[in-house]
Order: sequence, then C-alpha cells, then structure tokens
Amino acid sequence: MVEPLYKRKDVPVDVRVEDLLSRMTLEEKVAQLGSVGPLEILDEQGNLDPEKAAQAMPHGIGQVARIAGASGLFPKEAAEASNQVQKYLLTQTRLGIPALIHEECLSGLMSPGGTVYPQSIGMGSSFEPELMERVTTEIRKQMRAIGTHLGLSPVVDVARDFRWGRVEETFGEDPYLVASMGTAYIRGLQGDDLRTGVVGTLKHFAGHGAPEGGRNHAPVNLSPRELREMHIFPYEAAIREAKARSVMNAYHSIDGIPCAGSRELLTDILRGELGFEGVVVSDYYSIRLLHEDHLVAEDLRRAGVMALEAGLDIECPTIECYGDLLVSAVLDGLISEAVVDNAVRRHLKLKFELGLFDEIFVEPERVSVVFETPEQRALAREAAQKSIVLLKNENGLLPLAKDIKKLAVIGPNANCTRSVQGDYTYDAHVDPEEDTIEVVTVLEGIKAKVGPEVEVRYAQGCTIMGESREGFAEAVQCAEESDLVVLVIGGKSGLSGLIRREEGVSAVDFNQQGLVTEPDGESHDRTDLVLTGVQEELVKAVHATGKPVVVVLINGRPLCIPWIAENIPAIVEAWLPGEEAGNAVADVLFGDYNPGGKLPVSIPRSVGQQPVHYNRLKMSKSRRYISTDAEPLYPFGFGLSYTTFAFSDLELSSKELELAEDITISCRVTNTGERAGEEVVQLYIRDHFASRARPVQELKGFKRIYLEPGESKVVRFRLYSDQLAFIGLDGKLTVEPGEFSVLIGSSSKDIHLTDTFTVTGLRKVAYARKYFSEVTVE
Repeated sequence: MVEPLYKRKDVPVDVRVEDLLSRMTLEEKVAQLGSVGPLEILDEQGNLDPEKAAQAMPHGIGQVARIAGASGLFPKEAAEASNQVQKYLLTQTRLGIPALIHEECLSGLMSPGGTVYPQSIGMGSSFEPELMERVTTEIRKQMRAIGTHLGLSPVVDVARDFRWGRVEETFGEDPYLVASMGTAYIRGLQGDDLRTGVVGTLKHFAGHGAPEGGRNHAPVNLSPRELREMHIFPYEAAIREAKARSVMNAYHSIDGIPCAGSRELLTDILRGELGFEGVVVSDYYSIRLLHEDHLVAEDLRRAGVMALEAGLDIECPTIECYGDLLVSAVLDGLISEAVVDNAVRRHLKLKFELGLFDEIFVEPERVSVVFETPEQRALAREAAQKSIVLLKNENGLLPLAKDIKKLAVIGPNANCTRSVQGDYTYDAHVDPEEDTIEVVTVLEGIKAKVGPEVEVRYAQGCTIMGESREGFAEAVQCAEESDLVVLVIGGKSGLSGLIRREEGVSAVDFNQQGLVTEPDGESHDRTDLVLTGVQEELVKAVHATGKPVVVVLINGRPLCIPWIAENIPAIVEAWLPGEEAGNAVADVLFGDYNPGGKLPVSIPRSVGQQPVHYNRLKMSKSRRYISTDAEPLYPFGFGLSYTTFAFSDLELSSKELELAEDITISCRVTNTGERAGEEVVQLYIRDHFASRARPVQELKGFKRIYLEPGESKVVRFRLYSDQLAFIGLDGKLTVEPGEFSVLIGSSSKDIHLTDTFTVTGLRKVAYARKYFSEVTVE
C-alpha cells in the first residue's frame, strides 16, 4: 500500500497539506476548526475516556484546550494524558490527524507545578526584552515536555485605562515598549525551529487595553489612526520581526463591529496589511457572544458563519458555533466550503510545521528534568529583581542594614503566597486549598536574608478587601516595639469575579456577599484606583508611631497613593513578582540587588486624571483640572536607584536625515555613585510640526545597562527614518520632512540631553519598515 503524501516527512509541507485536505470529508474539515476541553474527554483520574472521546471527537479535533491547566493534572500526568489523546486520534480516527494542544502561559505555564515568573506588568518594568526571551525559552521547555504546542500569550494590548482589571497582563502604556517585550516573548516561546517550539498567540486583537469605562469586553472607541498607530503596532512588529503564528481576537466591538466578526480587522488588516500567515483562535466563548451580547447574529449558527467568514479559524475552548452547526450552514448554502478549506489549510499547515505528524509523543518520565530546576528558580528570582521599581527613598532610608535589631513586617501581603502571583497562574486561576508551587513570601524572604540574630515581628493588620480594623492594635504594637517597619500592602489577583459572574451572581452583590476576594485581574474592573479595604488606614496608623516605614506594593494595576507618596519615606513597587517574590524583595530592601526597574505606566494621582499616558497630544497634556494639573504622580519610565548616574556627550551622526536613511544618536552614561547599578537609557523623539497633531514625545529606543562605580559607557541608538512614520491625512503610513527633537533621559519626564535634526526630501510612504532602533553599548 502506498503511503499517503501527507504522512511522508520528505514531502514539502504545502504538498502534504493539500494532499490531506483533498482526502477529508466536510465533517472532518470542520472538526479541525474546533476544540475540546479535558473534561470532555478525560475521566476523573485524568485518563482518556474512550466513550467520551468518541462522542466529543468523532471526526477528530483541531485543538485540545488546556489539558493541564483545566484539569489540575501535574506535569507527568498531563504528559501521559496528552499521549493518550494523541494515540486515540492517530488510531481511532480515519485520517489520524493529531491535535494541537494549547495552554495559558502568560507568566509561566499555567498548570500545577509550572514555574511562576513575574506578571507582564513587572516584566515591562524590567525594560529588558532579552530577559523576556530567556524567560519564555524556559516556559517553552516545560510546555513541550507535557505535549503542548501553542501558548495563549503574550498580551500585547496597550493599557490606557487602569480601571480595567487586566492591566497587569500587559507590558504597559507605550506601544514601542509593548512591541519590544511582545516580540521578545514570541522569539523565546517559538524558538528557532517550530518543530521544537511552542506557537505564541498575540492577544487581544485589537485595542483591548482601552475599553469603555475600563470594563472588560466593553466597546472600544478609537479612531482608525489611533487604533493602528498605538494599538495595532505591537502586533505588526511581532508578526513581522518574530513571525508570530497565532493571534487571538478581542471580545469587544469597535465602531459597533465586534472583533470576532470583523473581516476588516481579522483579514483585511491582519493578513492584508500586517502580513500575518498563521491561525486566528477565538478568545474563549467569544463567537457565541456575537449572538448573546453583541446581538449581531440571530442564532449560534449565524454567529459561527459570521466569525469564520471574518477570518476566525479556530473556536475555543469547546464547540458551540462551529461543529455540526457549521456543517449544516455549508450544506444549506449559508457559507462556502472554500471558506472552510482556507481555515483548515492554515491550521493543518501549522500542525505540519510543528512536526505533529512526525513526532507527536512525549516522555512523561523525563518531564521532571525541565520543571522547577535550580536554573529556572534562579531566573525567576532575577526576573523579579529586575521588575522592581524604587519610587521613593527619602534620606537614603534604603537599603536597610542587615544588623538591624528589631524589624516589623506588617500588612496583608507580607505573608501571602497568592498575592504575589498574577491572574494567569494556576493557583490564582483556581485558588486551590494548597499551593501547587513553592512560593517565597516577603516575610520569608526577609527572615532568610537577616538571619536568626535579627528579631523579625509580623502582624497582618488587615485583609486586602475587608473592612475590619481588629488587627490594627497588634500591628501598631508590633511597629512600636521595632526599629523599622516594612509594610507590605496592595492587591491580589484572581478570577473570582469572573467565576461568580458565570454563576449568575449580580455585580451589585459581589462585594456585599464577600464573593470577590481579589481587587485585580480579569473581570475585576474598578471605579477607583485606591488601596482597597482599610489598607491606607493601616498605613496611617503605623506611620503615626513615628517609626521609619518602608512601603512595599504588591499589586497588578497602578494605584493612586498621593498620601503615601507624600508621607512615607521609602516606597518600593514590586508588582506581582512570582514564586521568588520574597527573596527578590529582600534582595532589594537590603541592598544585595540595586533596583533598576522603570515604570511601564504613568501612575495617576487620582482615577479622574485618566488618561494620563505620557505620549498624549499637547492639547491634552497641557490642560489642567480645577483641583490638579494633568501630570501623573509618577511618570512613565521613572525609577530610582541606590546610586546616581550622569548623562553627557550627546552626539548625532548628522543634523540632516534623508527619508531613506538612518541616524546614529549616542551619549555617555556614568555611574557617579558608590554602588554598582543599572540605568535604563531612554530615547524619545518629538515631531515639532506635522500635518496631523502628534504626541508630545514618543519612545523610540531604550537600553538597560550595568555600571560599576565610576564606570562610563557609551550608548548608541541607530534610529531609522521608518520609525518617524505616522498615518497621514491620506490614510497612508508616511514619513514627513521637518524638524525633530532628540530627548534622552532616565524617564519620560527626566530628560537630560536634547538636540534636533531635520528630515529632508519628499514624503515617503513606509511599507516594509523598521520597527526598533538598534542599540549598541561600548
């Protein structure tokens, strides 16, 4: 018997795809556009149930959703289940097409036992894409080991409304920073060869970080130009530069057109303009929302037709609108089978490129080799260290002396393993009774750092969201009997709001019934940005003792803390540092690591200041309120150090730039302090006059550098004329001649060196363009 072409390794992928497609029935094709969850095919012990599998996958299946993350299986058991699923598909379906298995992986593989790295907002604070790539390289190893082929990350939404609960999942407010980190994320996850890599999924396409009222899924009201320049830019960069192979649609609508049903967005822009060649996967249950919430489809079948025609290839996490409904839609003439073929063709091609038809099984006995290794925990600690931002250090209170006699550690986040993890970790998602991963709390990290000779006293003081002040007295006494207080407050991330909402509990009753235990995370949108519960009252009570206080913030979204900023001498923003949180925070507090993180967002003074991002138009940034100005409490790119740096010797390779050329911008940075440290050198550009109103400044390059005391380094940015492009009056991406300012600083506000150059020549339309500056350090 002649072996079919699609089963032969020596045949080109496109030929294998067409051969397989030609052999498939309509039902088998449509099956490749659907997904099943583990509960649909596994028994209670986590093994494949043949009867359930036969019912859920009679014609095969496109993807299996979260075998580990949605089942609670630990790595070895998840690998065994993956093998069982693939064996069933290979032997019990007609054509033996393997499934593509996907998992969440925002801050690490979201499964029991997966290493927990800092949440994305913290990784954005590192301003180090190379670190992001190293992290996702390790995530890839764990995912591949359990048989996973696609990760539903990264989030490359540009965060513009901090009431939105998912701000923590983003890399911040700036499109250049988001694009840089997202591109690095994809490079690490996909690797150099997809046959050993994991496909990365850019999400949520597009504009999800600017929802109306800060409410998840709410409409997004952006002009076409702002949508493309600010919110689509990170997708374009990651697709062009890192060859991202998967994109997930957003839940919301833009100008009344839901993203899940927008052909303009998912086909014309994504494939036509951005050059995307991979698959589009649905955000969970988003296709049915075309019928239930957007009210643009009269039933689920019409919703499925609308989504597939728009360019949405795969329905996740289960089949509701595709499957039999899509088969009937084809037979009834509501959609062409050619549309089905195109989507199946893209999915099959990806499966072949991943090597699923050639080497599908994994080795469960070897899984432990790549889970929670010493190297991975060391990387988690390094990433946490580099994510920490020092916001205030009055009179050099930090770093603390390790021989301090009595130290009080107070606050609801001081000894909590859950609060240091982002919303898309397994423990935050599921909230199990016991941790599934070893997590170091801040209290534990401090105790380990100072040793037994230092008396460390602990008091919780209050809870994150509760109104009880019963613990205040203990906390105050603890502070009074100590030499210094480390007060650990902030937020906690999870999905209790989403879960309760699915159970039908009204939003009004959430807090009153104590059902929402976390103020941050998906579906935890808020009308304020203050500390929840009585936390600020606790801070004031401890401050009233007169003892020196260091506030450590553990939180997922920017918090409005004007009183703390005014009255507390030292403030550390640690975001959601992950499993090595306590050790990393202690490293910073006691000076074993000199903080060098920078804010990836502008922190407002009050929620009413929003939007407060640094790269607004002048008419926005220069207008004030009757009670305050428009400046944030802390600006984008801000972060202090235990040492000082001087910027000097700004040089431009030319004062004139032809439209097709580039310019080199260099400066010298010197460590003028007594400690080694890191500085993030930030390059901003300002377009003086243009045919459209332009932002007052835009980030166009950055580099985190390490300097010993007295050491100097020269940082060189190669800025391409393409990077000056914007969408002109004619709707095309253009570079206009004119004068531009160069601004180099340590934040968007702290600019130390400036100069100008002039772009000459006729207007240039930029198509295949450069997205990032090239940076060298000497």
